[in-house]
Amino acid sequence: MTITLGLETSCDETGVGVVRDGLLLGQALASSMDEHVLYGGVVPEVAARAHLESLSGCLRQALADAEVSLEQVDAIAVTSGPGLASSLHVGVSAAKAWSVALGKPLYAVHHVAGHVAADTLQHGPLPERSIALVVSGGHSSLLMLGDLATDPIVHLGDTLDDAAGEAFDKVARVLELPYPGGPSIQRAAESGDPGAVQLPRPLLTQWAEHQRYAFSFSGLKSAVARHVQLARRSGEPVRTADIAASFQDAAVDVLVGKAVAACVDHGIDTLLIVGGVAANARLREVASARSLSAGITLRIPAPRLCTDNGAMIAAIGDLIVRSGADPSGIDFGADSSAPLDRSLLV
Repeated sequence: MTITLGLETSCDETGVGVVRDGLLLGQALASSMDEHVLYGGVVPEVAARAHLESLSGCLRQALADAEVSLEQVDAIAVTSGPGLASSLHVGVSAAKAWSVALGKPLYAVHHVAGHVAADTLQHGPLPERSIALVVSGGHSSLLMLGDLATDPIVHLGDTLDDAAGEAFDKVARVLELPYPGGPSIQRAAESGDPGAVQLPRPLLTQWAEHQRYAFSFSGLKSAVARHVQLARRSGEPVRTADIAASFQDAAVDVLVGKAVAACVDHGIDTLLIVGGVAANARLREVASARSLSAGITLRIPAPRLCTDNGAMIAAIGDLIVRSGADPSGIDFGADSSAPLDRSLLV
C-alpha cells in the first residue's frame, strides 16, 4: 500500500491531502478568499504570502487527520501548473524540500487532472472511457479520457474567451454582488425567474461544426451588462434575482448541452463534471436530469471536492504512483500556463 501526499497552491487555496490506494485518509484547507474580497478578485502577491503562512499548518493538520507521520509518506505530488506563478512556486519549493529531506519520490502534476481525479475519491475508479466537463474560474473544457494516469488527454473543446467561472465573477460584479461570483449568483438566483430575461446560448443552437464542443461566455456576459445598463439608463429597477437566474440558466444550458452531446456523439456513457463551478446546484440539477434522459452515468464529486484542494492532487498523484510512472525529480519548475496533455507534467 502506498501513501501519497498532495500539495495544492495554484491560486488562493492552500490544500494538503493524504491518499492511500484511492482512499482519502486526511486533508486540510486554508483559504485567503477573505483578503481577496477587498479587491474584488485574487491578488497574486496576497495569495502567495498566504500560502507561505498556511502550508506548514495545513501539512500538520492533514497528517493528523490521516493519522500518519510525514516519514510514513511514500510519495509526494504537487501542482506545478497551471495557476498563479507566485503561488505555484510556494508549493513546488516546499514539495522539493520535503522530497529531498525525506528521500521520497516527487511527482509534478497538472492541476486540472487533479480535479478529475478528485471524483475517484468518491465514486471509485474511472471506466475505460469517459468524458469530463471541467468548469472553473480558469477552465472550461470538454475532455475525452482513457486511463487518467497514463493515457494522453484529448481535448474535444475549450473556451474561446472567458471561462465559466470567470463569467460568473464578471456578471456578479455587474450586478453589484459580492466576490466570488459563483456562490453570489446562485444565492441571488434562488428567488429569481430564469425565464425573465432572454439571454443568448453562445455556440449552442447555431454552432459551427469545428466549434461543436467549444465554449464562449464573453458574449453572454456582455448581454447581461447591456441589459443592466439599459435598465439603469431608463430608470427602471435592476431585477438582480431575475437576471442572476436567467444568466445562470443560460450558462448551465450551454455547459450541460455540450457535455451530453459529446457523450452521445462519441458513444461514451460516463460523464464527469468537475471544477469549482461543478458545486453549482442548478448545474448539478440540470446535468442529472439530462444525463438520466440520455442514458448517461453522471459523476460529480461532492462540493468540497470540486473547489481547489489538496485531496485532488494526492488523488492524481496516487494514480500516477500506482501506474508505475517514473518520478519527476526536482529539476522541474512551476509552469503557470502548463498545457493539459497528460496528468504527469514532467
